[in-house]
Amino acid sequence: MNKNKRKSFLIKSFLFVVVLALIIFAMNKYVLPWFVSSPEEIVPKLVGLSQEKAIAELEKINLQSVIADTIYSEKYDIGVVILQKPRPGQVVKDGRRVYIFISGGKQTVNAPNLKGKSLREAKFMLERLGLKMGEIEDLPSNNPKDMIFDQQYAEGTPLKRGDSVGVTLTIGTLSSRVILPDFIGKSLSEVVEILADISLRVGTVTFRVSNSLLPNTVIDQFPSQGSVVSVGSQVDLFVTKNPDNEEEQ
Repeated sequence: MNKNKRKSFLIKSFLFVVVLALIIFAMNKYVLPWFVSSPEEIVPKLVGLSQEKAIAELEKINLQSVIADTIYSEKYDIGVVILQKPRPGQVVKDGRRVYIFISGGKQTVNAPNLKGKSLREAKFMLERLGLKMGEIEDLPSNNPKDMIFDQQYAEGTPLKRGDSVGVTLTIGTLSSRVILPDFIGKSLSEVVEILADISLRVGTVTFRVSNSLLPNTVIDQFPSQGSVVSVGSQVDLFVTKNPDNEEEQ
């Protein structure tokens, strides 16, 4: 009985050795020579190239491009390669995949609503979003002193991190004279609200056709920005209208 078991073990061992030898022979004869003799390429530097140029460079030398991810970057513009794997200069087999990471540009945030806030509160809100406090303009108004009553960008405007946002800060009520702010680029409804805050009135509103600006956008004003006028004075506005409208009320 023991002899049969030993004989069976020897046969299995012999077969194992034979199979292993055949595998080694096949590897040396066919697989390894094919692998060693297959064409090789040097990975080019792709960082700094546009996505299209990087793909074209890889196709020239028969390497496959794979867009691995899009990453926000302060350094690189949108659509530019900012990272690659394998690294440039590495020797790889023909047809190898090269993973490229594309810049999404600076991350954008929406401008917060700063109206009604103190300067300190506004700075804190901007810093939390990666924005900076821009130019601070002091103007008299009927709002409480040291309160923001206007801002450079309307709430929700997309901005890049690091951008500055200017604000208009009230210095309280000025008895008889008001310095006119810049109304150009603001909506008519927004200007009406600001004029009421600084004790001025809307004068003549002249509508002009525009194909490039949204309707009811202020494109000019009289008196101009920086003019000193009396409380209660009228400010004439020139506002865009839709070219399809024959008459704007």
